[in-house]
Amino acid sequence: MQRTRRTNHTPRLSMAAVALGWALAGSAALAQPPAPPLTLKALFDRAWERQPEAQSVALRRESAQTARSGASSFTAEPAALELSTKTDRPGSNQGSREVELGVALPLWLPGERARKAALGDAEIKAVESRRLAAQLQLAASVREAWWALQRAQAELGLAQYRLQNAQRLAADVARRFQAGDMSRADQTQAEGAVAQAEAAVAEATGTRDVAQAALAVWGGGVELADGAEPEAVPGAGLPADHPAVADWQDQAEVARRAADLAAVQTRANPELTVAATRGREQSGERYLQSFTVGLRVPLGGGDRARAKEAAARADALDAEVRARVEQDRLAADVAAATARVKATQTQREAMTRHAALARDTRGFIDKAFRLGEADWPTRLRVELEAVQAERQLARARIDAAAAVSTLRQALGLLPQ
Repeated sequence: MQRTRRTNHTPRLSMAAVALGWALAGSAALAQPPAPPLTLKALFDRAWERQPEAQSVALRRESAQTARSGASSFTAEPAALELSTKTDRPGSNQGSREVELGVALPLWLPGERARKAALGDAEIKAVESRRLAAQLQLAASVREAWWALQRAQAELGLAQYRLQNAQRLAADVARRFQAGDMSRADQTQAEGAVAQAEAAVAEATGTRDVAQAALAVWGGGVELADGAEPEAVPGAGLPADHPAVADWQDQAEVARRAADLAAVQTRANPELTVAATRGREQSGERYLQSFTVGLRVPLGGGDRARAKEAAARADALDAEVRARVEQDRLAADVAAATARVKATQTQREAMTRHAALARDTRGFIDKAFRLGEADWPTRLRVELEAVQAERQLARARIDAAAAVSTLRQALGLLPQ
């Protein structure tokens, strides 16, 4: 009898399936496109989402709207239910008995309802203006960190470019020294230029790392977009609805409305009481029913009401003065930022021409140096001048874009 041999392929198939799954997962990971560079607006949006003001603004808005809706109610405060019982023989069903059930309705003081509604409207508006002011304040910090990193990255790129050119020149000088066309001093000078370039790269790397760490606080942990492309240049003139000014103005309006409300709240709210009474005089008698309507009017609040009104008017005056001071400061900032934009744009145009001329000169001298028509000191000087011109151009481009961003900040405009 011949035996049939059966082989279990299940483990091998499982291992093959797992290997295939890992291969597909790795391919999918490699196929994912890289994250796009982070723009200034995206960085600001990411930073704003992490702020406590952004996370609590919905609740603050709901609180203000709820307070405003209270002015639409029929009573000044929630109604109160009153229940009482009276007997001359506790614990016994004998004797007289009386049960009273009533409702107390707090009434509005004259003018109180309208002024409370006005206060609610002012508080709703103040919540929005406070949000915009917080966003503008955050934008200033984000913009500062953004441009600091842009400058640091530009400096690092130029330092690396300078190091590459210095190494290329040093290699050329070393070959010429081996051939006997250049002296040992020329080679030492070229190696010194390489060392200086390496030191510049190390310094620029440290500055870039510090700027990156500062930007990481706001959520900037990926590659940044080119910041030399400026934002849209806004129109001149301080807007009337500047968030920083509007915040103080709305706070002043809230304080004024609170003072107006305190002016009519000179006493506690009167109460209208409606009650029904059911009772008997003696045991066995028929229960009788009666109705009661009463009005409770508190006396004046005296000094406490006047103190509350005075404090509210003081807050309103303080906010009004702060709004005027802030408006004057912003007008000066806008004027300075406008002048800065014009100056940096002129500087950028001049640096663009200067860098183009320096590149042309470097090309001419490099060709002459290779042909033996220019000496080494001239070649090195022209190279350093070209690198310096590129550095000044990169700085001028970033300064021009940063000046536009500063102008937008002074005008109360958020990053875009």
